[in-house]
Amino acid sequence: MSTTDITYKRNYFTDFKAITKHRLALSVVFSSVAGYLIAVGREVDWQVLLLLSVGGYCMVGASNAYNQIIERDLDKLMDRTKNRPIPSGKISVKMAFVIATLLTIIGIALLFIINPKSAFFGAISIFMYVSLYTPLKTKTPLAVFIGAFPGAIPFMLGWVAATNDFGIEPGTLFMMQFLWQFPHFWAIGWFLYEDYEKAGFFMLPTGKKDKATAAQTILYTVWTILASIIPVFGFTGSLKLSVVAAIIVFLFGLGMLYYAILLYRKMDAKTARQLMLASVSYITLVQIVYVIDKFLQ
Repeated sequence: MSTTDITYKRNYFTDFKAITKHRLALSVVFSSVAGYLIAVGREVDWQVLLLLSVGGYCMVGASNAYNQIIERDLDKLMDRTKNRPIPSGKISVKMAFVIATLLTIIGIALLFIINPKSAFFGAISIFMYVSLYTPLKTKTPLAVFIGAFPGAIPFMLGWVAATNDFGIEPGTLFMMQFLWQFPHFWAIGWFLYEDYEKAGFFMLPTGKKDKATAAQTILYTVWTILASIIPVFGFTGSLKLSVVAAIIVFLFGLGMLYYAILLYRKMDAKTARQLMLASVSYITLVQIVYVIDKFLQ
């Protein structure tokens, strides 16, 4: 194989990762796997776990590809997105649509093999992300609220894949990740405000980097922490959380809350970026704590 062929294949793989936003897709798969493990504990069905992981990646990858097709002209205007495959000319719109369509079909099929409910929620997440969240980003700050719905599905999807049931347990997992997305995305909207402004995206609740936005970020951070420890009180069916695990989750939450309060005080992009990183660490660590706590029960 020639050096040219190797370079071509490497670039093709890189473009595929970019069009599917592989880091985001993998984080979503992580959430789904965590939800599955919380539901099943030690009784892991590795075939289901594989189907969930691959199917989940396909569903998120499809959403991201459709998103980049729709926003291709706006992506050219922003520094952080102008080098994406479509605006940079590395992937044509036609090819991106083929990739998105194939990923949608494969993703739904794999989730359907697990159970119909999983496929249904996967399909709903694509529909809401592409048909509602994406076009609303240039219309209203409420886009973040709409986008929080498909963004919260993966964590609960793991539970549904394991149990073929939707009740208080996956509903709690959904609420936890739903509330978390507000401080997370508002932090991103804050430190990327000028870049988003070039494309006319409305990501902050008030449309501005002001005290009201910072205050709402604190409020939703508090709600996220509360939602994360609710299972310790025994109100969430078979979804349990030990006192020790709840304390650990609460302490992680205080770390995130610290940066939310700091943003209110400093009102700067650096602190907003720190809050974003703290929020990513928070949701990841909380999911790990939940899984470990399940296995220790």
